[in-house]
Amino acid sequence: MPDKRPINEKKYNISKHRFLELKHHCMQYQEWRRELATLTDTVKAIEYGKEGQGSPPQGSATEQLAIKRVELEQKCKTIEQTAIETDAELYQWILEGVTSDYATYRYLRDAKCMPCGDQKYYRTRRKFYCLLAKKI
Repeated sequence: MPDKRPINEKKYNISKHRFLELKHHCMQYQEWRRELATLTDTVKAIEYGKEGQGSPPQGSATEQLAIKRVELEQKCKTIEQTAIETDAELYQWILEGVTSDYATYRYLRDAKCMPCGDQKYYRTRRKFYCLLAKKI
């Protein structure tokens, strides 16, 4: 499947490489969701020979887990909120379109019953990337 074409740099003030950065940021969304679903347990096996040394300098396992979860949740929320801000009616299709390789316009229209034409979808997706560029 061909890559998404970068948006017009002059019109949207986003360079090819910035667009690719935003695209790849969004493509990590599913990984972050999976990681959040599995990142719940702070119980670790005992490391013998390290008793009495206290917590590592970066904090306890619980602190590290909480920090990691907050970071992942914030990244996901930024993408989700940007999709909603872009178009409250189309956000679920925009979200799927920018966070997965398989969700082409045709797929979203035919399999997911997206209620808009290709011009509106692509215009809305470009707007999404413009808004996201201002946030990250």
